[in-house]
Amino acid sequence: MSQLSNASTNIIIRLHFQKNLITFSEIAKVIGEVGGDIIGIDVISTSKTQTVRDITITVKNQKHGQNVMDVLGLLKGVKVISVSDRTFLLHLGGKIEVTPKNPIKNRDDLSRVYTPGVAQVCRAIEEEPQKAHSLTIKRNTVAVVSDGTAVLGLGDIGPLAAMPVMEGKAMLFKQMADVDAFPICLDTKDPDEIIKIVKAIAPAFGGINLEDISSPRCFEIEETLKSELNIPVFHDDQHGTAVVLLAGLYNALKLTGKNIEEIKVVLNGVGAAGTACAKMLLAAGVRQIIGVDRIGALNKNESYENQNWTAFSQMTNPDNLKGSLTDVIKGADVFIGVSAPGVLTVEHLQSMAKDPIVFALANPDPEIDPEIAEPYVKVLATGRSDYPNQINNVLCFPGIFRGALDCRASEINEQMKIATAKAIADVVSDDELSETYIVPSVFNQKVVEKVRKAVVKAAHESGVARKDLYKEENSFQENR
Repeated sequence: MSQLSNASTNIIIRLHFQKNLITFSEIAKVIGEVGGDIIGIDVISTSKTQTVRDITITVKNQKHGQNVMDVLGLLKGVKVISVSDRTFLLHLGGKIEVTPKNPIKNRDDLSRVYTPGVAQVCRAIEEEPQKAHSLTIKRNTVAVVSDGTAVLGLGDIGPLAAMPVMEGKAMLFKQMADVDAFPICLDTKDPDEIIKIVKAIAPAFGGINLEDISSPRCFEIEETLKSELNIPVFHDDQHGTAVVLLAGLYNALKLTGKNIEEIKVVLNGVGAAGTACAKMLLAAGVRQIIGVDRIGALNKNESYENQNWTAFSQMTNPDNLKGSLTDVIKGADVFIGVSAPGVLTVEHLQSMAKDPIVFALANPDPEIDPEIAEPYVKVLATGRSDYPNQINNVLCFPGIFRGALDCRASEINEQMKIATAKAIADVVSDDELSETYIVPSVFNQKVVEKVRKAVVKAAHESGVARKDLYKEENSFQENR
């Protein structure tokens, strides 16, 4: 039996029941008595003595759906064959497919797309490898690479179980920015092997999006690939979060009237995302960042087994503050949580500076309940879609890769990331800006094009673009 999804309130139960023992009206009555709302009935098969029907029922949540199934399972003459919800049905057979741009209708078409005609295209690329960008899918294709070790809030679930997430990522690439992305889920946790595999498949792709690879391995993998490949390599868990966070901070600071160079930031959770957020904020002008993990505030006087913590401590905490979150959050202007639920309290908020800004980004449960925090903060953002100000990587990665591919950038550098953050922030006009609207919706159609243009410009200004800027200004709409 399929597990029910928290994301859906409709379940479809396939029931087999014996007509001489129970009627459908009796079954419907029982469903109604436990709070289920029947919204659809489909007869699958029937005879004089028995019938099989699919019943679509609206339920409140996963627990309620299980309760409905349990009650039906107790009825005499009734057997629950299966249960599914809209989320599972959406995933049947996977969520993406490959389709040809031009159909092969006859022998002449076949001879052009395959042998013998394709040979001359192969020779042209052999003579001038850069032509692969114009004559193959490389110009518009990104590999979404994961080993399944740090998936969403699920942890190490392995490459097979990670596939639905990577397929979803590929869907977002295509729908948001017309980038053709493909999930590559690797059955290895060895950083050296992952690096070797990605380098080996790189000729087919214009960019590499690393996804859901656990820390600290993700740092080594990304840095090595960036140095050894001549196409953009972007670990979205790190940099996507950091870019959208910075976009939100730019607008939150407008509301508080504070200067980015003068604020005190406390960051809880010094992992992949936390480290990237700190680096991004430092590049944007923040001077005082204190990182806190399970051992307390990281400072320069300590030596840590975790090399990432040591590196983090050397670039942050200029006053060398020590102690717990409670100690260092006093007087802070901004709290950033990329850690775990429940670590932030009302007492912490009350000890912060005037008009505190809180980014509680732990998923699915933030560092503090937003409804509890709301009276004590100026601006609150989370990673959840059911609260205002969602810090969602979808605002970043489609546009940043669209721009990088269009100008054939050799990498995605800090200038391009900061340009992306500013572009995202600028989508929210001064008239729209408010405490509950500091970042645009992921469905705002202005985001990708604004980001794309900003990325292309930054890539040219920083010297990593390899294609003419003027020609690219019109390519996005033409390609779409």
